[in-house]
Amino acid sequence: MLKLFYGGTFDPVHNGHLAIARAARDELGCTVRLMPAADPPHRAPPGADAGQRARMLELAIADEPGLVVDRRELDREGRSYSIETLRELRAALGPDAPIALLIGADSFIGLPSWREWRALFDFTHFVVAPRSGNPLDGPLPRELAAMVEGRWTRSPEVLESTPAGWLFLLDQPLQPESASEVRRRIANGQAWLDLVPAAVAGFILGQGLYPRPASGFSPL
Repeated sequence: MLKLFYGGTFDPVHNGHLAIARAARDELGCTVRLMPAADPPHRAPPGADAGQRARMLELAIADEPGLVVDRRELDREGRSYSIETLRELRAALGPDAPIALLIGADSFIGLPSWREWRALFDFTHFVVAPRSGNPLDGPLPRELAAMVEGRWTRSPEVLESTPAGWLFLLDQPLQPESASEVRRRIANGQAWLDLVPAAVAGFILGQGLYPRPASGFSPL
């Protein structure tokens, strides 16, 4: 059975994240393990701490079959580099277990900036979710294009029958939501409640996350 991991900062988790996770679960017929990063190396420090972000994920998927939270990056000291997580997973699951990372198109295009990025293909498949504003039909960065040539497949069975090295384009509607937009709306007192699950909205309000201006505009 394919082991599929959906990593990210999830600051906060929003409806677009959940739509992607559901699409991957349904299309690939496997459990999706949402894996919050403790100390993401590719961006500024999160607005919510690791425990808060993990809790929001748990609230978001409480009634979602086939979606679970994986805290392994929170339990490990140091920065959340994917190559280290994959080495840990491979050591735990063995050399023949099929492993895949679910990533957005923007992250996929940025793979050459990841630590030891070429080595990633020795440890995992990639399931790539198209994202609004990040089309994959244009030219890829040259070194990435060379690395992924001949690696695309439309067969979930290929992912399940091999341990690593393939790419699969997820068939799902483009999602306009982004965590940065949710944070921006909260901070500016604009409407945002419909962008996140209700339980997550309640947590954000209860914890006072992503502070709004002192004028206290209503988010409704």
